[in-house]
Amino acid sequence: MSGQTFKGRTALITGSTSGIGAAIAEKLAASGANIILNGFGDADAIEAQRAELEQRYGVKAAFVAADLTKGAEATKLVHDAERAIAPVDILVNNAGIQHVAPVAEFPPEKWEALIAICLSSAFYTSAAALPHMKRQDWGRIINIASAQGKVASAYKSAYNAAKHGVIGFTKSVALEYAESGVTANCICPGYVNTPLVQGQVAGQAKAHNMSEEDVIRNVILSVQPNKRFVEPEEIGDMAVYLASDSARSITGAAISVDGAWTAW
Repeated sequence: MSGQTFKGRTALITGSTSGIGAAIAEKLAASGANIILNGFGDADAIEAQRAELEQRYGVKAAFVAADLTKGAEATKLVHDAERAIAPVDILVNNAGIQHVAPVAEFPPEKWEALIAICLSSAFYTSAAALPHMKRQDWGRIINIASAQGKVASAYKSAYNAAKHGVIGFTKSVALEYAESGVTANCICPGYVNTPLVQGQVAGQAKAHNMSEEDVIRNVILSVQPNKRFVEPEEIGDMAVYLASDSARSITGAAISVDGAWTAW
């Protein structure tokens, strides 16, 4: 899509200082959107990312911090984004964390934090952004769910619950705003090639005395039939499409980008 596709629009992407969120931010900036970055990381690295988006794509970019475990801060993030650049036209709820443990041993504080960041923050940011979207009869909410929002895995009860919840929440928003120019959709990635996942590959290889190639194919991607990682840029391209007018009739969808994981 051309660099002018979203000229004059402002996109807020939570968890966009690395990985999937950073790729989405770059793809939207390349399509002309002003960008609000949000997430954790080294302050100098975040500033370099912000400055590069402005310089490379000729858009405005700002960074706004928020503790998404707190509903009030998730709400404030949207209002701070408006003060930094403009009201949010495109909202991408991408921030997430993971914790793996049996249900009976799952630390309650980990459950609460994971549900807050992966599910509840999407409610708070959406509720804050939707009035502006409805007033202008145009808006896009794109929630990054997961293949594990459609199928479950053992030891990931909180993540499974949160991502299933994100899909249900997104459908509700789509129904409520179906007669407006606002759409709400989910992207459901499989395993994505991020630094976090690559670190897991190295750790698994060492722990099991396996090659990294065997870990990728036979351990991590055992559930992903195409046997390759999704690249972050693929999720970015899907987000750009869902935000475009070409996708104006796509709403309430949970679109799999998972190498046929959920086709089993």
